[in-house]
Amino acid sequence: MNYESLRTYCLSKDHSSEKFPFDEHTLVFYVADKMFALIGLDDPDVKINLKCAPDRAVELREAYEQIKPGFHMNKTHWNTVCISELEQEFIKELIDHSYQMVVLGFSKKKQKALDF
Repeated sequence: MNYESLRTYCLSKDHSSEKFPFDEHTLVFYVADKMFALIGLDDPDVKINLKCAPDRAVELREAYEQIKPGFHMNKTHWNTVCISELEQEFIKELIDHSYQMVVLGFSKKKQKALDF
């Protein structure tokens, strides 16, 4: 996957949007008003920060050298994924998990208002 295919996939999720809240090099994807993915656009190696359940985050880091604790993020809940050697379907699964983690963090009322 490249930057554009990552962007397209992230924006295909319900209630997703993109912004540059930190600088012009860090593209952030939101579900409603919460971040679920960040992509640094100034790195030649395509990397994406994704939210992850803490136990699964540790398992992924142990199983894949391309998955590290989240750069500039809470290391318990975020991973940085270097996507160059990973399968596209696996990357999509990681994005889906991140998105779902954020949605599950919403109140039941907010989930219902957003039709989740």
